Amino acid sequence: MKSASKMASLRFRNFKPCVHGADVFEAKAKAGLISNEISDFSSSVNPLGASVKVLEAIKENLGLISRYPDSNSTILRETIARHYGSLSKENIIIGNGSTELIYLFAEAFLQRGNIALVGAPSFGEYEKAVLRAGKKVKYVRLGKDFLLDSDLVISNMGEKVKIIFLCNPNNPTSLLTKTEDLLKIVENAFEKDVLVFLDEDFLEFVDESSKLSLINRVEEFPNLFVLRSFTKLHGLTGLRVGYGVASKEIVEILVKAKIPWNLNCLGQIAAMAALSDEEHLRKSLALVKEEKSFLMRELEKFEGFKVYPPDANFFFIDIHNCGFSAAQLKEKLLTYGVLIRDCSSFAGLDKYYIRIAVKTRSENEKLIGALKKSLQTKA
Repeated sequence: MKSASKMASLRFRNFKPCVHGADVFEAKAKAGLISNEISDFSSSVNPLGASVKVLEAIKENLGLISRYPDSNSTILRETIARHYGSLSKENIIIGNGSTELIYLFAEAFLQRGNIALVGAPSFGEYEKAVLRAGKKVKYVRLGKDFLLDSDLVISNMGEKVKIIFLCNPNNPTSLLTKTEDLLKIVENAFEKDVLVFLDEDFLEFVDESSKLSLINRVEEFPNLFVLRSFTKLHGLTGLRVGYGVASKEIVEILVKAKIPWNLNCLGQIAAMAALSDEEHLRKSLALVKEEKSFLMRELEKFEGFKVYPPDANFFFIDIHNCGFSAAQLKEKLLTYGVLIRDCSSFAGLDKYYIRIAVKTRSENEKLIGALKKSLQTKA
């Protein structure tokens, strides 16, 4: 028998997985610490975690694990549609985390010879999803101060371009794109039969996010798909629940293409409970807003840091002048039980950028203390 590597599809033989934050288990082994001794600033999720209502709902429905879940997540889709008011369940598709929907979208809509436009830097799974579908990526570098240049995106919208992947606020820069710029791209893409995949996973952390979202424009623009997640604000990180909002025609195609039973029964229950707990969401947003201000004040004090004012719940920092590379600073901080995101794996960035999540006051103070110790003892 031939080796498995020779039998594998050519495009997977040298396929490299996307690098992510939240590698706590690897960090634990490297630093010789136990998991609860590490404060994870590499993963930008709700510092308060899932709500009590979510945990209670899971406990009350543990008996469901002996049954098959609803393959189409019907009740959850209806719940999300009611949450937005102007949608129906036919506008909603549920994913096993939002990442599944990125891959599903690329697989469903990219055909032979197609190209996908991806911002640089931006979330790495867009590129991986396109490559996994066997298609090509064309990068569009972000403009001055890492802001999206809508005119540059439009000028790169050649006849082979089928999908544009956008992230708002962008990951890893934590910066918003103006609504008028997004709509300019969507409108031009519509005229050229190009689909726009708009990732709004972090938008819920932004003030007046409902006014900034394009979710309620999906029927107006049938080429628009908006991605959302229960991972970030709702804290269902380990349950993997994401959803997309689009025209009924797009959703119908994706429902046909998805695997059956893609979201487990407890994930569906937890997501519905999370949407209903408005008090937990208010408390979480208030905490993030307060702690973001605290961290901004403290991080700006570090000589050699260029801190970009964040729109989302994480900071993007240029550390060219601090004496460390991102990898070196990450390793140094880990000795103090603090894990940050080295951004060198993002297309368009060199080895001198980091990303830091907003967490609770005690954890944020631990971060600042670790940075002070690390930057005073340059290797």
